[in-house]
Order: sequence, then C-alpha cells, then structure tokens
Amino acid sequence: MPPPDKKSTEQEETLSASTREEIQAILWKATDKLRGSVGPAQYKEFVLGLIFLKYVSDAFDEHRNKLAKALAEDGVPDDRISDFLEDCDEYTSAHVFWVPEAARWSWIVANAKSQGVGKLLDEAMDAVMRGNAALTGVLPKIFNRDNVDQKRLAELVDLVSDARFGNNEEKLAQDVLGEVYEYFLVNFARAEGKRGGEFYTPQSVVRLIVEILEPYEGRVYDPACGSGGMFVQASKFIEAHRGRSHKTDIAVYGQESNERTWRLGRMNLAVHGIDGNLGPRWGDTFADDKHPDLKADFVMANPPFNIKNWARDEGDARWRYGIPPRNNANFAWLQHAVSKLSDRGTAAVVLANGSHSSPRIEAEIRQAMVEADLVACMIALPPQLFRTTQIPASVWFLTKDKSPQGATRLDDRRDTTLFIDARGMGEMVDRTERNLTETDLAKIASTYHAWRGTASAREANLAYQDESGFCFSADIATVREHEYTLAPARYVGVGSPGALDPPAVPRSGPASLMKDLYAIFD
Repeated sequence: MPPPDKKSTEQEETLSASTREEIQAILWKATDKLRGSVGPAQYKEFVLGLIFLKYVSDAFDEHRNKLAKALAEDGVPDDRISDFLEDCDEYTSAHVFWVPEAARWSWIVANAKSQGVGKLLDEAMDAVMRGNAALTGVLPKIFNRDNVDQKRLAELVDLVSDARFGNNEEKLAQDVLGEVYEYFLVNFARAEGKRGGEFYTPQSVVRLIVEILEPYEGRVYDPACGSGGMFVQASKFIEAHRGRSHKTDIAVYGQESNERTWRLGRMNLAVHGIDGNLGPRWGDTFADDKHPDLKADFVMANPPFNIKNWARDEGDARWRYGIPPRNNANFAWLQHAVSKLSDRGTAAVVLANGSHSSPRIEAEIRQAMVEADLVACMIALPPQLFRTTQIPASVWFLTKDKSPQGATRLDDRRDTTLFIDARGMGEMVDRTERNLTETDLAKIASTYHAWRGTASAREANLAYQDESGFCFSADIATVREHEYTLAPARYVGVGSPGALDPPAVPRSGPASLMKDLYAIFD
C-alpha cells in the first residue's frame, strides 16, 4: 500500500481540528514549509500577512452571509440583495474590512493554479489596502518573488484554507484570529531568540502593567510599541471589566523604529479591532517623535535595554532631569515617558535592573526624578520572564501627581514610593521560561492599588500594609538615606532566600559561561 499523501493528511488534520489549540499547532507546523525559502527577517511578516488575509476574507464572508440572511427575511428582492452585498459601506459601517472580489480567499484558491498563487496574493494584498485606508502601506507584497518557493506556498495556502476564522458558533472571527495571531507572535519570538524581544513582550509582563495601571479610558501611548501587545492587552482588560462596547473608551498611540515590526503592529491592532495611531510610518522615537504634542493618560513601554549609540541631542527639551549618557538610553526612555504624561498621567517602563543604582550621570538623573516626586513604584521582576535576554529587569511606575486628585479620592502618597520585590514569584513553564501566575498578578496589582487607594481597592476593601520581604512604602527621607538607589531589595527587608537569589542556571562549559556574561553586559 502506498504511503498516505502528506498534503492530504495535513489537510485532514486541519479540518478535523476541534479546538483553537489544535488549529494553531497545525498551522505553526505547516509554516515550516517556507523555512529556507523565505529569509528569517521576512518569515514572520510573510506568514502573519497570509493569515491576516485569510482572516479579513473570512470576516467579510461572515458578515456577508448575515447581511444576506437579514435582507432576505426583510423581503428584499434578490437583485437588490446582490447590490447591497457589494456595497462597501455595508461592511465598513459594521467595522468589517471591505474585501474586493480579487482578494477574497475563495477567488484566490479557485484561480491559484491558473494565474499563480504568489501573483494573486500580492494583488490581493494591494486590493485590500486600496479598499481600506487603515491598512494603507501595512500588508506585505512579497509573495511573488523569485526566492519564494511557489509550490510550498501553494501547499501552505491549501492548509490555511481549512483554518476557519469565521462561522464559529462560540467566537467571532476577529477573536479567533486574534488568538492565532498572538500564538504566532509568541512562537516567532521564541524561535528568534534575542531578536524576538524587538517585537514581543512576554504576556505576563504586559498583563502586570495593565492590571496595575487600569487604563479604562483616555489616551494610551507606547513609544517602543513593537507588535502592539500593550494595546491589545489594554483592550482585553477593558472588555473583561466593562464589556466589548467600552473598548473604544481608550485612544491608542504608538511608535516603532523597525519597518517590519511596525507593519506587524498595525496588523495586530487591526485583527483585534483596535483603531490605533502608530504614526504615518516607522521612526526612531528620539530622533523623530511621531507624536510630538501628545499628552497621554497612560504610558506603557518595554524599550530595548541599555541601547548604545542612540539618537542623543543634548539640547532636547525632554531632558529636564539631566542629559542621558551616550552609552545607555535607559534614562532617555524614562524622561521621554515623563514628557508624554498628562498632568495626572501614569507611566510604566520596563528597564534593566542596572537602572536602580547606576552611577555618575544616571545617578544624578535618578536623584532629580526622585526629588521631583515622579517615582511612584518600583517592582523587581522574577528572572527568566524574558526568553530573549537573561538581563534581570524591573518596572518603573512614574506619575506627576501623587495627591488624592480631588473626586478620584486616592490616598495621598506625595513624597512616598512603593517598593515591591517580586523576584521570588512566577512558575517555570519550561526549562528556560518563567511566567507570573494569576495569583502573582493579583497580589502585585492589589498591593499597588491598596497603596494608592484606587476605586478597585476600595471596592475590595483593601488596605495597604508593608510586608517583610515583599513590599515597603518608603518616604523620600528613607530613599535619600539609601543615596537614591531604587532596588526594592534595599527597602523590603529579607524575605525567603530564594526571593533574593536567582535560580542556578546549568552550564555546559566556558562557552556557556561567556554567553551568560555577554548577556549581562550587553
């Protein structure tokens, strides 16, 4: 008996997949068909662009079928129904992307063999961008190039054809695709190692920031937005707490310096139904601020750690607390975040732990920021949250106003900073990666909310108190005694030994040791 046809077997697996996880795993495995045919730098853009096109087509068909059914029930004649079904406004008014006929997945599949799949895909991407202003310049047109194996691409199109993003009884096409898109982003970040950190922040870190900031409404800004994970999580937070109809209560603004990552971010916002402003194009936040007049209610950022040779201008008005050094942009990111805050805004910036106690110029800036009463909270994160780097990290929470803020009725925390040492938290999901658990996230966020006296803390009857080894509320005199060092371990006291010492990492020899050293000093 001849062996089963591989393509047919994979298609049968996809069609028989009954869960989101099964579909995701099969699609991820299928993308290996293009590995080696497409360069690593283009790979994720290539695959995610293809999945995005399938999604917009499925979502379009889903709405088209509902529209046709509703019109028929209303007694509209068949010839008039056809006119309505091809009316762009019937889709855009329902926040569904308009998909011209030549970009619909059924057309691509039907004509792929006769006209060439790569050519049809590039034309489809172009047609969707022309039909939707929000997608102008976003979708990749890289499928009909000489280096792309058209046979493998056709096989991948066959498999993606069987992934159903629409007509799902339990979830909208947008939600299904959003989950698949995030799954692929996570896997691409893992596959790319250190470079993956350029476009992806671990979900538990993003969730921690969002759970603490509680961005229910207002302007949300990320100056190093990568693929837009902060915005997606903020939207999910609002939906979970106030419902899908309130997702538009925030306006999102971002900037990204890498062209391909900027495109991924815009696609990510689109598949999650977020109308975000990531600027007219990509650009360096320090050299070419795309939102120069923005004042945000929330700033959320995970910028690249310890970057050297950045676009430093000593006369930049953002350096109110001191000119950052040439060899490290950490305090440039912090001051940029402060410059973007509204009068009562709050920022969360993830930085390497070296920012706690770095000497000389950074020490002077840190002192100036403390004396200006900008530092609300410092959280030391557990090790190994970031698969892409071994550098230990913390989150800086900054605000211009620690007063009760009138009707907001917060606790008065002027000249006070909360320190949280969460290094002993989290659980390993595999040999190299740790996640913060739901319990961890709840404890850290509720500690901050109790300290600040937020509405959510009052509703839960939470009252703040110091906890040895975990949290401490320090007045500015205490911070001065520590010479403005902001490492939480200096303030919270001694907890369990495991909370203060990172876990041992097995090494296989000198090469591994050198790799660790490079990670620390990079």
